[in-house]
Amino acid sequence: MNTFQKRTAVRIASVSIFLACIASPMAWYVARENAEQGIVSLAIEESGRLLHRYDAIQLDGPDAKEKALDAAQTISGGMFDLVEIYGPTGNKLAGASTPEGKAVESLLPHHGWPNYTEAFYLGNKLDNGLWVLRVFVPLRDSTTDMSRPITGYFEGVRVMPAWQQDQMFSSALSAALMIGLAALLCGAVLYPVVVNLSADNERKAREVLDSHISMMEALGRAIAKRDSDTGAHNYRVAWIASNIAEKMAIEGAAMQALIAGSFLHDVGKIAIPDAILLKPGKLDDAEMAIMRTHVSQGKEIVTGMGWLDGANAVVASHHEKWNGSGYPRQLKGEAIPLSARVFAVADVFDALCSKRPYKEPLSFDAAMAILEQDTGSHFDPAVMAVFKPMARELYDRLVRSDEDSARELLEERVRMYFEH
Repeated sequence: MNTFQKRTAVRIASVSIFLACIASPMAWYVARENAEQGIVSLAIEESGRLLHRYDAIQLDGPDAKEKALDAAQTISGGMFDLVEIYGPTGNKLAGASTPEGKAVESLLPHHGWPNYTEAFYLGNKLDNGLWVLRVFVPLRDSTTDMSRPITGYFEGVRVMPAWQQDQMFSSALSAALMIGLAALLCGAVLYPVVVNLSADNERKAREVLDSHISMMEALGRAIAKRDSDTGAHNYRVAWIASNIAEKMAIEGAAMQALIAGSFLHDVGKIAIPDAILLKPGKLDDAEMAIMRTHVSQGKEIVTGMGWLDGANAVVASHHEKWNGSGYPRQLKGEAIPLSARVFAVADVFDALCSKRPYKEPLSFDAAMAILEQDTGSHFDPAVMAVFKPMARELYDRLVRSDEDSARELLEERVRMYFEH
């Protein structure tokens, strides 16, 4: 299991557990409320049937108390342990209770005369630990037409027996466990789907990256062939620049832009005529002016090419100098993009240490002496301060490298900074 898979597993597991912790109590609450509602509905239906049987709906006649008492005594001991029946004005007409009802009557919260218009219930856990349901029902001579006048009030209290509490507890617990298990199973099912999608996406991203790298290398080879070079220089300077940038905490898109820009720094030479680009002797002023246009030509090539767009900072400014004597814009100091200042050190160092058709490579000490001499004029002192301690190690890695080994070194850096 790689890092991504571990991270994905942890995140999905965390979300699944969080959802289970949220959904399970909600399922518990809903199941318990539904159980209570079922008991209350049954109790209201049963009490209504008995009230109608004893003609205890119309409670404003001379025999209202007698009818209410008969109904109350019959209803108590069935679904309810404590029953009270009131007249239409809220006056109490009758009451009855079982021993269990009498035991809890003094523990119930008191209320004023009834004046509610819709049935409702309350669940209460008493101080002695008993759980009771209190039902409040306005009586009408119609069970469907709620606009009919209220003819009385029925109030009942049911002391929940232990078996019924256990039954409700088990039902609520089962619902909560099922919801929690469903959340966890959902996470378990999602994990391989997410991993497979991610692997597919990573594969496609790698294919896109490979195509980008291939395009960059194709441009680099085209430049090298136009300039009678092997192409190894492009790999080496991009690798050296990325090492310096890493020490300077350059990362992310900035590092990607530096690597691409370093590799393609001379892409504009494709537009320079062979008579000037391949001239064996020194260029005259007019020819040099044309040669210098490779900077603007290169900027135009990489600008607007999507992922290569960031490379234009190096391509457009790699011939600028710290003291402002460079070209094409005579930028000075920190006005020169940092990536171009880093590249300048890498480019000159590799050029000095490499064999070219017109020169032999300089020794490490000779090359470093030239770089130090030009620090503050050509090179940014801050970049040189980072480069000097690592220069010997970089030199030893590259001194015997050919194009293939230089390509492998750069490919390692590309994978490091372009795939994450």
